[in-house]
Parts: sequence; structure tokens; C-alpha cells
Amino acid sequence: MQYITPAIIALVIIIALSRRKPLYTDFISGAEDGIDILKSIFPPLVAMLTAAAMLRASGALELAINFISPLANKIGLPAEVMPLVLIRPVSGSGSIGVLSGILNDCGADSLPGRLASVICGSTETTFYCLAVYFSKTRVKHIKRAVPCAVIGDLTGIAAAVFALRLLGM
Repeated sequence: MQYITPAIIALVIIIALSRRKPLYTDFISGAEDGIDILKSIFPPLVAMLTAAAMLRASGALELAINFISPLANKIGLPAEVMPLVLIRPVSGSGSIGVLSGILNDCGADSLPGRLASVICGSTETTFYCLAVYFSKTRVKHIKRAVPCAVIGDLTGIAAAVFALRLLGM
């Protein structure tokens, strides 16, 4: 398993040499392209990560959880999972941290632990992806993409609740 990456690199080098490609020049050109991509996606990335940190630090996340929890409990979504539901669309690393906290506090085999795991696997960091992709492609009209993406996330959450309830977990 530890030799897969070196084997792939060696295979790429062998193929490039057999096709008489300028290996070093192509590598440098690819690195420059990578830096250009990084420069274009870095500002929206910083903005999205800052917004996620501000949500947590300001207490707005707790207010939203307290507001939504009664409705969420009625559909079978435990209060322990609500921070994950609200952070997941904004921050992937933040949601993994919340998932880790849920698994440590409730246990991996508990309903909140299983539900949080399924939600992490079936939803996306919607606003992060939209910010990065749309900034790179210079798309200006995103008003239809955002509701569709949010509906997709809500569907993933509802399906997770339904599936775990259906299986009796």
C-alpha cells in the first residue's frame, strides 16, 4: 500500500519519457497553473472560512439551534446533531470537528452518532463549494444554484433520518 504513490509517479515519468515529453518543463508549467488557480480561489475560501468561524464565535449558531430544535425533534432529528446540520453546508473541517464531538459525546453506535455519520456522508459543504467553483468559473447568476443545493442538503438529511428510523437504529 505504501508503494502506490511512488509507483504512480514512476509510471507517469516512464510514460512521459517514452512519448518524449519535456517532463520538467511540463511539471513547472503545471505548478504555475496550480498557483494561478490558488490565487483565484483563495479570497472566497478565506471569506467562507471566516463566516463559519464568526457563526460559531458569535453565538448565532446556538441561537439557530435553539430556534430550529423543536421542529427538528418532531421529524426525528436529535438536538445533538443540529450543530452538524448547520455547520456542514459552510465548513467541511468544521463539520468534521462537530462530528468528532458528537461521536465522543454520544458514541458511534448511538442514534445521534449514526445519524451524524450518515449526514456527513450524504451532504456537501454547499456554500464552500459554490463559493470556490463560481469564483473560478466567474459565474454571475447563482440564484438558482443556491436553492437547489440547499434542497439537496435537506434531502440528504431527511433521507438519513428516514433510513435510520426505517432500519430501527
